[in-house]
Amino acid sequence: MSKQFWGVIIVIVLIFVGIFALTGKKPGSGNSSSGGANTLTQHVEGLGQDGVTLTEYGDYECPYCGQYYPVIKQVQSEYNQQIKFQFRNFPLVSIHQNAFAGARAAEAAAMQNQFWQMHDLLYQQQDQWSQATDPTTYFKQYAQALGLKAAQFQSDYASGKVNDLINADMAEGNKLNITGTPTFFLDGKQIQVGESVSAFESVINAAITKKHPGATLPSSSGSSATTSTGTTSQTKAQ
Repeated sequence: MSKQFWGVIIVIVLIFVGIFALTGKKPGSGNSSSGGANTLTQHVEGLGQDGVTLTEYGDYECPYCGQYYPVIKQVQSEYNQQIKFQFRNFPLVSIHQNAFAGARAAEAAAMQNQFWQMHDLLYQQQDQWSQATDPTTYFKQYAQALGLKAAQFQSDYASGKVNDLINADMAEGNKLNITGTPTFFLDGKQIQVGESVSAFESVINAAITKKHPGATLPSSSGSSATTSTGTTSQTKAQ
């Protein structure tokens, strides 16, 4: 073959190399369904004016998470100005048959900006769907009650993007050595806290005061909720 032919081939190769260098992509790499399977969820409520974040790793089927739910809602309301509250998925799939499905429903609702609304319904109706043979029947009813677009909800529910988000949360939880739910972190540090509003007030007020000595704290709720030992649902021993 002529030198001119090989010269053309070399020029073409150099052009493709330049394109891949500029775009930062490799041939055939493609994109994941979620723009990255390691993307963690970012479900946060509250203004966080005092720079404190309370994070819960929870399982929608977990009975203990269900018991903590009304307490957490009251804490969120009381400290809405001062802190941020974050929820991440940690379905205990080895002991809760519908836990992952519940997380899918919440994340699918999030695609239509209704995460917290679905999150609340799943805990409020936990006894209804958690032991169902096919919980999707209930999830569709909840989606309808929230005014979600049915076709989009079903598509997102079954999507790889939703699956990736839940798996990313679970992987992060495993890195943090979480073995049961609910598990709470305050500013990134795991805490053991009883099942009462006053127990949460104690640890949150201490965190706020540490950052802002003399800060005005919400009035004590005087809650009469029973304090527990912080029992959690645990994964089965492997």
